[in-house]
Amino acid sequence: MIYNNLLLFLVAIFLFAMDTVPEAPMLSPWYGLGIFVVSLYGYERICIYIYSRPWARRSAGYFAAEKRLSLMALIIFGAGALYLSDAKYYLSAFSLGDRVPALVNIAGLFLFMLYLAVMWRVARPRYEKIFGREYTPAEFVALNIRANLPIVLPWIILSVCYDLLVLLPYHGMQKLLASSWGDLAFFVLFLLFVVLFFPPLVRRLWGCKPLPDSELKSELTRFCQSQNFRARLYEWPLYEGKVLTAGVMGIVPGLRYVLLTPAIMQSMSREELESVMAHEIGHVKRHHLLLYIFLIAGFSLLATLLIEPFASFLISHHLFVDAVITTGMDVETLVSVISAVPLLIFLVIYFRFIFGYFIRNFERQADLHVIGAVGHGRALVSAFERISWLSGGIREEKNWHHFGIGERIDCLQDAERDPSTISRHDRKVRNSLLVYGLVLVIAAVAAWQIPDRQSSVTGQERVILHMAQKEPDKALWQLLVGNLMMSRKMEAQALAAYEKAFSLEPINPEVMNNLAWLLLTAEDKSLREPFEALTLAKAAATLAPRGHILDTLAHAYWANGMKEEAVQAANQAALADPERRRFYQGRAQQFEQEVYE
Repeated sequence: MIYNNLLLFLVAIFLFAMDTVPEAPMLSPWYGLGIFVVSLYGYERICIYIYSRPWARRSAGYFAAEKRLSLMALIIFGAGALYLSDAKYYLSAFSLGDRVPALVNIAGLFLFMLYLAVMWRVARPRYEKIFGREYTPAEFVALNIRANLPIVLPWIILSVCYDLLVLLPYHGMQKLLASSWGDLAFFVLFLLFVVLFFPPLVRRLWGCKPLPDSELKSELTRFCQSQNFRARLYEWPLYEGKVLTAGVMGIVPGLRYVLLTPAIMQSMSREELESVMAHEIGHVKRHHLLLYIFLIAGFSLLATLLIEPFASFLISHHLFVDAVITTGMDVETLVSVISAVPLLIFLVIYFRFIFGYFIRNFERQADLHVIGAVGHGRALVSAFERISWLSGGIREEKNWHHFGIGERIDCLQDAERDPSTISRHDRKVRNSLLVYGLVLVIAAVAAWQIPDRQSSVTGQERVILHMAQKEPDKALWQLLVGNLMMSRKMEAQALAAYEKAFSLEPINPEVMNNLAWLLLTAEDKSLREPFEALTLAKAAATLAPRGHILDTLAHAYWANGMKEEAVQAANQAALADPERRRFYQGRAQQFEQEVYE
């Protein structure tokens, strides 16, 4: 369930983070609250129905119901809480005056957990019958929150730490965070947290206890020593300890733990337990824990490099123009939506298929490591057969993050007959990682070599210019023509387009903002008009005090020698657009230290 919930929470965080805070909610507060309450009630009725089904009375059915209802909670959360109820509009109050925007996203995450809490509350009686332990509703919800909290804990802690660092009154710290080195420094901080603090924190949240002194512990300790492996052994009370599983976490030997559920210790022979231990040791010996971090970091890099060109391609398509016309949606909002959709799709595809491919093959590599560690795979095959039988005959079941038990058994038996299977699989994993790394390098080089992405701009140019000729009296097309000319460094043509758009819609804040920006920053200094730009920027900021418009106003103040007003406007931009806070704070420092030319 951990890998399924990882994907689930990633999508929930993404949906909330990409949702914009509207200037006013779509519905009145009471209507919005009513829809939210109805969504919770309707979801509760669905949960009651699912858990009342006969197939949900066994452990396998319980897990299947939880998986199905978690996905349904995600859908209802997105449609009911975010879209119809405008939850982010109301939760934005948690940002403490936009000083700690991470608190808003964390509040959104716990809003999603509220739906899951409804499911857990309904599931409690079924859980008690299957796993034989009673809880109060509050205890059971808290138990599930603690079980899932480690999945999102790194994101929660680092998001809050980042916002708190930004608030520190140290210009050196703010300058570092605003620089290109800031992301690297923060990634290093993330690694330190994962390596040093995460394992003991998770162990406590999951209620793991040191394995008591016994003959079993002594034998397992001796086995670890024979494998030149150091780790602390803990009892893992997952699902009251009745689930047959084990795990390892921690990269540093002193902070490394092997977790064993009571059920697996009670049902396995010593030889089978040693093979299970050898499997977990294989994960460490093959550096899988570090590779997980590498693969997660790779997602961020690929998403940054690939999604923007794809979004540009979509924007260049005539369907984008049709959507602007038919929906009447603000161009900037529509661009944001078009950029978010491919990113969400890529997130699901990446973790479901690319990340899933690697972790499946890491598991197989750990299985095959057992043969080298203990000399054969028979004990692990026996352990798998026992797990399959005791778990209700799941031998042929498959999932996206593990090969099925039957497939794992077949692979071990093939390796027993043909030992070259092990080296072939090692080469497969190694070559897959090399190809993956090569893709990262090629993507980075391509993005560096083709910064302007001319192919997508050409398509966009064709559509926009056609519509500007077809509807010359529409300010939208003149605005887009101006933006296009600016991207082509054709400043005189951009100025003409912006001025025409301004003549058509003299109170359009986006038109005034873009025209002011050109009058402030044109490379052809004969086109610059700082005083006129200040007049336009003030009017635009009055109509729409958004981050990028306030940034233009700050630039206009600076260009006219009004440094104090420029810094104040830049700080207002940071408050209006917390996601680009570093950028605007860097602007404020620029205005204080440099002179407009």
